[in-house]
Amino acid sequence: MTRLFSFRRLAPLFITLVLFAAPSTQAQGGDTERLRALAREFNALNTQIRDNEIPRAEAKERFRGMIQALSREYRAAGGVEYPEKSWCFPLKGYGYRAIGGVRGNGYQLGGYDYFAGNRHTGHPSHDIFIHDKRQEGLDDRTGEPVQVLSMTGGVVVAEEKEWQPGSRLRGGKYLWIFDPATESLVYYAHNRALHVEVGDLVRPGDAIAEVGRTGLNAHKRRSPTHLHLTLLSVAGGLPVARNPYRALSTGRLTD
Repeated sequence: MTRLFSFRRLAPLFITLVLFAAPSTQAQGGDTERLRALAREFNALNTQIRDNEIPRAEAKERFRGMIQALSREYRAAGGVEYPEKSWCFPLKGYGYRAIGGVRGNGYQLGGYDYFAGNRHTGHPSHDIFIHDKRQEGLDDRTGEPVQVLSMTGGVVVAEEKEWQPGSRLRGGKYLWIFDPATESLVYYAHNRALHVEVGDLVRPGDAIAEVGRTGLNAHKRRSPTHLHLTLLSVAGGLPVARNPYRALSTGRLTD
């Protein structure tokens, strides 16, 4: 009886504390919607840059402002800041030995400029190949698509999901993810299908796409099936290519 009486006396106080301590779902939703709106704006800007439809000076000014705003809203929306040591290898069931070239020599800066869009030069990227002898976009060992995993945390800020054969777009079906914790932009290209939308928050290791053969050159028979991955660091508000080979070599693996 004493325990029951004590619980009845304490129950109203307990409920009150829970109500005051619980985060506001509506407030979180509002923050998330602002982040999504900003991500959609960035996606539109990225498409203009990609298609060379915006003057370079204007593109740089808008990029700088949007990246700063995305960082603020990501934190306001409760986005988690994952350190670089938590990054994972971006293909499920694969490791650094799947990276093309020898010890990362496939990475060629070659004067790369993000603001050159689809006309950019260089290959400041790593191609990560899967076992797909028939070039069907399926793993030879499992007969299933290979999952592309987010290497970092962050927010999806750009995508292309409408690529069709005959398109001149080099990246095919792609994703860009911005990680405010490390001020990084990560590009995942040539995907078969996308699992996330612009504005979605992701963690290291989240499935975001399936490896595919989309894109001007990746679709051709001469090209083995692979993920094309580019890492840009935001320095002074603008994107600068960074070689992610070391991060890929030490990233957490997933079965």
